[in-house]
Amino acid sequence: MHLQLDNHGPKHEQLARSLRQAIRSGQFQSGSKLPSTRMLSENLGLSRNTVLRAYEQLRIERLGVMREGSGTYVSDVPLPHGPVMQPRRVEAQSAYAARLRDLPPLTLGGAGPALRYDLQYGAPLVNTKLVSAWSSALATAAARTNTGYPHPQGLPELRESISRFLATWRGVAADPRDIVIVSGTQQALSLVSRILLDPGATAAMEDPYYELASHCLRAHGADVVGVRTDEDGLVVDELPSCARLVHVTPSHQFPSGRTMSLSRRQQLLRFAEEHSSWIFEDDYDGELSYSARPIPALRSLDTGDRVVYVGSFSKMMFPSLRLAYVVCPAGLRKDLVRAKMLEDMGCPAIEQAAMHLLFSRGSFDRHLRATVLELRRRRSALFAGLERHAAGRIQADDSRLGMHVIGWLPDFDTPRLDRLMESARQQGLGLHPIHPYYREPPPRLGLLLGFAGLFPRQIDAATKILGDCLQALP
Repeated sequence: MHLQLDNHGPKHEQLARSLRQAIRSGQFQSGSKLPSTRMLSENLGLSRNTVLRAYEQLRIERLGVMREGSGTYVSDVPLPHGPVMQPRRVEAQSAYAARLRDLPPLTLGGAGPALRYDLQYGAPLVNTKLVSAWSSALATAAARTNTGYPHPQGLPELRESISRFLATWRGVAADPRDIVIVSGTQQALSLVSRILLDPGATAAMEDPYYELASHCLRAHGADVVGVRTDEDGLVVDELPSCARLVHVTPSHQFPSGRTMSLSRRQQLLRFAEEHSSWIFEDDYDGELSYSARPIPALRSLDTGDRVVYVGSFSKMMFPSLRLAYVVCPAGLRKDLVRAKMLEDMGCPAIEQAAMHLLFSRGSFDRHLRATVLELRRRRSALFAGLERHAAGRIQADDSRLGMHVIGWLPDFDTPRLDRLMESARQQGLGLHPIHPYYREPPPRLGLLLGFAGLFPRQIDAATKILGDCLQALP
């Protein structure tokens, strides 16, 4: 708190002017408590009577209100709105800043008005049992966790838990010493880019692609090359031989939903060996398999230690947790840990300890199994709703994995798709096109239909609106 007296007039008037200016400038916000008269008199070297008279002046001006036994509070006074000053134009101060400015706008998860139903990809699945288990684990972790800086690589007990989890659910034999805890897949890619890519190095990505991954690579100065995908996944024969890093989502290609075939996986691993390339495997929702035999991760086939495997708790828990993990090739471990240390000194230890408790108590395993069952119900509701309300007008791909499917729209052009989305929005339904994720325009247009954030009855209502909008289109 900084209050300056102007030495003009009686002390209480000087103090009242200073407080008045502090309130009107926002230093003291509406509803906030003003300092006690004793504290203010001691800090400013004034008598308490002087401070009391200044506070009384504020009350007369209706800038302050006294609450018996509590003190004086700032009234709900609207702040004056001065002219809006345009920010001064400043040129990019570094090559990195220039690259950031050159990035195109994101289309994933637009911040539009809230809608009654939104088939948005990535909406979290709310589970009250998980909330209760997490709250309990967090409270226990807060009481027991060492208050010092955590190791930048992550808590050893959490890395042990993740190692066991990956062996059971993803077929990955991961040495805990090669696991690094990070704050999300996006940070993982940023750190990996720093230790593998110099500006101008070639990074290959699937087409279609995940926008934030492309933005990250481009921001770090990589020459990003899109590579076509087909029914078997990434077309390895079309990879540039100079590719230093290959970013893939082999278990559930985002956003097309396709799964990379075994032969393509083996071909990609051979490519990495032959060209001394590295593979960044983003296994963003590989645990969510609706097949009897889950698809193992690409890393499980990697005998040459060329795959940087990344998994996240954003889909299984909630995005605000900001915890993920990297299984890195042993030769890159030291570099990655140092990069993480310089980035933020390590992820919060209390959240890491709480996550370990979920594993050790069996809560995470139970939650994951329940999540797969519930998502299967919602996915079935989506297919049933599309069949009931939009049969013949939309063709849904069945990837049998993840939290979204693709609904292709035969004979649609972009203006017609825009009309469909606007019509749906007016009826409270959010629809999201898939074509913005393609570097080369897709042969047909479609919708990315996320189903995790809605209950089955809501999904049925949403598909009913979709069917009505399709039927009404000329």
